[in-house]
Amino acid sequence: MNGMAEEATGDALRPDERKDLLARLRETDIDRYLALLLMPDAVRDDLLVLMLFNAEIAAIRDRIRDPLPGEIRLQWWRDVLAGERGSEAQAHPVAAHLLAMAARRSMPVAPLIAMCEARIFDLYDDPMPDRSSYEGYAGETASAILQMSSFLIDPVASTDTATASGHAGVAQAVAGHLLMLPMSRARGQVFVPGDLLAATGLDREAFLAGDNKAAVTNAVRAFAGFGRDHLHKARLALSKMPGTAFPAFLPVSLVAPVLRRAEKIGAGCLESPIRLPQWRRQLLLWWAAQRGRI
Repeated sequence: MNGMAEEATGDALRPDERKDLLARLRETDIDRYLALLLMPDAVRDDLLVLMLFNAEIAAIRDRIRDPLPGEIRLQWWRDVLAGERGSEAQAHPVAAHLLAMAARRSMPVAPLIAMCEARIFDLYDDPMPDRSSYEGYAGETASAILQMSSFLIDPVASTDTATASGHAGVAQAVAGHLLMLPMSRARGQVFVPGDLLAATGLDREAFLAGDNKAAVTNAVRAFAGFGRDHLHKARLALSKMPGTAFPAFLPVSLVAPVLRRAEKIGAGCLESPIRLPQWRRQLLLWWAAQRGRI
């Protein structure tokens, strides 16, 4: 393990803090929690804090009724990362540890600020215009978490992981939005890119209505295929990068089964959850860790 990564243990969380934060991650993002348990001990506390930050800002839409409070919360996080919230940040368990970890590890905060800005899209019901826009959104959210995780695990190797992070993040975002289809449909939100919808004869309203099952099935399959293309490119990139950074990509091992189930169920994804049972997800993560492949 790189020397900088070994230094991560210098400011380890207290046992009570670790227990509380792990419980919080398990509640808010169980798949990353399960993956975290298979990641290197020396950097697990730092990764835990990073994952909790991601979970905090990703869940803002679920905690608000109107966009404005969400924008205020995201601005608070941007202020924290810019060092402008002082005592408020120190009183927040995740913010305090995130700032301390960033300083100790010389971790850049600009990608985290960009992540907050990208999450503004989540607060509204505007449709995703096209695949290029989706790639940009995923790049600043899911891809950024993968790249920052790579940095925390092995700062030197992470200089060669940007391509893998970019493609894997898009694939991971697609899988996540396929899993969320029943919930996002209920709140009138569509993440399927508009150009994919148009190619199947749909628009936002028609997709949400779900009446044309054949067209919705085609749209879901096209979206899953878009994710599969990026997953293929991610696997190629991962095969060429240093193996020390691979644990950062363990959560991506859960993507392929989601894409397969979405392609099989099609329009049914709007109404029925397609998440695998937890025991299968745990097995997939463990098997990926053993093989060093997603």
